[in-house]
Amino acid sequence: MKILVVGGGGREHALVWRLARDSAKPDLFCAPGNAGTAALAQNLAIEASDGAGLLAWARRERPDLTVVGPEAPLCEGLVDVFQAEGLAAFGPCREAARLEGSKVFSKEVMVRAGVPTARAEAFNAFEPAAAHVRRLGGPAVIKADGLAAGKGVLICPTPESAEEALREAMVRRAFGEAGRQVLVEEFLEGEEVSVLAFVDGANVAL
Repeated sequence: MKILVVGGGGREHALVWRLARDSAKPDLFCAPGNAGTAALAQNLAIEASDGAGLLAWARRERPDLTVVGPEAPLCEGLVDVFQAEGLAAFGPCREAARLEGSKVFSKEVMVRAGVPTARAEAFNAFEPAAAHVRRLGGPAVIKADGLAAGKGVLICPTPESAEEALREAMVRRAFGEAGRQVLVEEFLEGEEVSVLAFVDGANVAL
């Protein structure tokens, strides 16, 4: 069995580490991988963002399974492309990945589904957003809508700092296109927990 893991971070190292211990003893490849994956798999000189390069390799090598780790290629539809080629790929399709790729979209889904979540308003222009945080008059959380490499969430203790965060995202474009639209969310105080678990063989993230 031949398995390709797409990505080069700690998440992909963990995936390769676990796959290397599978009883099937698969041949593992990681694109681009890192020093950790190099000890367990063959790293490939293909970036996770290089969809064309990944597809060309997969067409030639025909992996039995491709596991896509990073958010960006998932949001760009890499799983859809592989599946259209008859290549088995594990990860959400492009539409499902919108839950990760757009904070506004994920908030809308949570509200429609009745999932408890902080109150929020979406804005695509600076002035209305700044007026909103001034009306709130207290702490707020500013979130760039798109993917921003983990840097697109700004916790602001005052309206002034929230307005500056909006200026950083929407005027100075500190997060590029990810900050073209923002979510202004109420500040909630408490513990934050991320849970990763394997349930009946399925990877579940909460």
